[in-house]
Amino acid sequence: MNSTLRLTEALIARPSVTPDDAGCLPLIAERLTPLGFVCETLTFGPANAPVTNLWARRTGTAGAAGTTLVFAGHTDVVPTGPLERWSSDPFVPSHRDGLLYGRGAADMKTSLAAMVVAVEEFVAAHPQHAGSIAFLLTSDEEGPSVDGTVKVCEWLQQRGERLDCCIVGEPTSVHQLGDMIKNGRRGSLSGKLTVKGVQGHIAYPHLADNPIHKLAPALAELTAITWDAGNEHFPPTSWQVSNVHAGTGATNVIPGELVLDFNFRFSTESTPEQLQQRVHAVLDAHGLSYDLAWTLGGRPFLTRPGTLIEAISGAIQQVTGVCTELSTSGGTSDGRFIAQICPEVVEFGPVNASIHKIDEHVDVSSIEPLKDIYRLTLERLVS
Repeated sequence: MNSTLRLTEALIARPSVTPDDAGCLPLIAERLTPLGFVCETLTFGPANAPVTNLWARRTGTAGAAGTTLVFAGHTDVVPTGPLERWSSDPFVPSHRDGLLYGRGAADMKTSLAAMVVAVEEFVAAHPQHAGSIAFLLTSDEEGPSVDGTVKVCEWLQQRGERLDCCIVGEPTSVHQLGDMIKNGRRGSLSGKLTVKGVQGHIAYPHLADNPIHKLAPALAELTAITWDAGNEHFPPTSWQVSNVHAGTGATNVIPGELVLDFNFRFSTESTPEQLQQRVHAVLDAHGLSYDLAWTLGGRPFLTRPGTLIEAISGAIQQVTGVCTELSTSGGTSDGRFIAQICPEVVEFGPVNASIHKIDEHVDVSSIEPLKDIYRLTLERLVS
């Protein structure tokens, strides 16, 4: 059994349901320390439920003048869902028909293992490499994402660390390993809208004020707006309602308020401030009495073709023969935080078809090629 597969299985066997790291980060640090990495464990958040993070760095012979390549990712996984629906224990790595099953197999413990082993092989072959190598790992990506990568990035910025390139090990491949790299992501802006009315008996509407009726015209207008047209890298900004709640549960009561949750996934053609202003303008034009709380989940980021994309796409071509596609589709990732302090950020990892699902899995035959792609990228950037 190869080293990458063994480490992948060891990570899957640790039930690191977010935000519990369950010992994954110490295991990785144990592999990196003998290679000359300075490993620093960082904890943020409440004392009764701290989030564990790892920053590890091996400085190359060129010191500050050399390129610093960062491998980033998360050890936490989403909850398993009903255990009885799994074909095998989600935290006991299991092999069937050439696939490795377990929670986190695709998202993203295979990537983490491949990164670690790639670095082990690279350092063995290039002990005097010029550039620097670092790991930025968290156990708070699948959860609120408030005490993980974002806090580490703030800490790195305060310390004056310079990052040049970063590979986030998100599972980006669609049909086969290497067919897609994420070179950016849309921004995420959420709102919780509370429309105020007056509760009353449904038979006496003149004595009440129905917030559902009041919101309906504004809601129709918001759903019809073209927020922007997108651009060559991003699709148009979208606005979607995720939850609506009003009423007491009784059929003869006009509700006193309505609460609506919505989200923008926005391109670089719009700013959070512009989107907020347009929403408020619509609500105000309809004369609504309301409160609106905003949450900015992340701004969009984009890495244009250059040093990092050329290196990793060339490595993919060399290992798999696949000509990779650049994409900014999908949800958010911790790349949105890293991009604030690192000029070139991409995401690349295994096929993502089973992530967050029952019987999550990864194709065993893709594990070594993934490791080889990471190693070749290292050779192209920091040797």
